[in-house]
Amino acid sequence: MSELPREIQKLAADLALHRGQEVTVVAYLKPRPGKEEETQELLMSLVPPTLEELGCIDYYLHRSNDEPCVFMFYENWRSKEDLDEHLTMPYLETLFENKDDLLAEEIDVRLFTMTSSPPA
Repeated sequence: MSELPREIQKLAADLALHRGQEVTVVAYLKPRPGKEEETQELLMSLVPPTLEELGCIDYYLHRSNDEPCVFMFYENWRSKEDLDEHLTMPYLETLFENKDDLLAEEIDVRLFTMTSSPPA
């Protein structure tokens, strides 16, 4: 597997602080002009296998209503370890290997911890 992109390496380091807790990830991706549909197709292909991962609670792809060229993944994972494992899955390699061709900027990955109580 190729080396993980810098933003993913940073995410993994940040997640080390949250070992054993559920984690939420919000990742923004902005395709290069003319690459929107190709990017959407690739991103959509990641959803079914990711939802099959044992540690995946949610994994949803969104497209901005205000900026149709911006995609966002909203993800919830049982633990940091589950997310770490997800980041090594072979089906993510296609994204990592093609990100410079498809994306106009680095993937903006943000980590969140729920502060309110989850629904009963």
